[in-house]
Amino acid sequence: MKSVKLIDGAVALVICAFLWSTGGIFIKNIEWSALAIAGIRSLISGSFMLLVTRQGLHFSVKGDKNLTDKTSTIFFWIASVSYALTMILFVVANKLTTSANAILLQYTCPIYIILLAPILTGEKNRPSDYITVLGVMVGIILFFADGLESGNQLGNILAAISGITYGLATIFMRRCRGNSSGAMALSHFITAVTCLPFVFLAGIPSLRSIFFLFLVGIVSIGIPSILYTLGIKKVRALTASFITMLEPLLNPLWVVIFAGEIPSLKTILGGILILTFILIRSVIQNTKRM
Repeated sequence: MKSVKLIDGAVALVICAFLWSTGGIFIKNIEWSALAIAGIRSLISGSFMLLVTRQGLHFSVKGDKNLTDKTSTIFFWIASVSYALTMILFVVANKLTTSANAILLQYTCPIYIILLAPILTGEKNRPSDYITVLGVMVGIILFFADGLESGNQLGNILAAISGITYGLATIFMRRCRGNSSGAMALSHFITAVTCLPFVFLAGIPSLRSIFFLFLVGIVSIGIPSILYTLGIKKVRALTASFITMLEPLLNPLWVVIFAGEIPSLKTILGGILILTFILIRSVIQNTKRM
């Protein structure tokens, strides 16, 4: 794990977003109920995290003299529950509405980070942050413009709520006294336990579905979870949310490769707009540090 810890925070989040983006194409190949998928996916991911990090499952945060830090423990649990809700809501929304709508609405999270991070983490927003959020939101709307009017309304509502929980998870992962990895692992087991009844109701999946469950559990969630917890320690919550927006941009790439669907001009322009604003913000902030 020493070599993994040396990875730059931004690089870790870029790789994380790349791997996260494979989840949609894998889930589409699993013939099972949404909540059953969410539960087993998290069980596999959480077990993988504990195996790789060689850490046990934690339920509290220790402070000075190895005593429980009550404030950090509260933040730890808020982060864990928020991310568990994000995973459950997204999988259910992905089954009810279009994948484009589910991703678009989840990635409204920077709005909530802009509003809440200064209060909850003390991380002050900069003018470039507000401009970037505005540009990115316009880009995402343009990116998914062709499919925005379609989709089940309940699915859209659940996806929108997942944007709020994702924002909260991102914020509180930074308030766990360096225990973001433990919070992430706990979130997976909270998800697994919550969805366990639906696993039994869903019955035994096919061998093909089992194969893709392991792929989505390890490649799409397990490895990215480790990378995310490394990255979130080294960059601001808002920066992390911007970098991981590469996920919805990369999703169409897998569609092109595996389904042969060519993205529309609006999709291409939206993606270019998002990347441009993120790049400009990065250049501005790096220039100020020099």
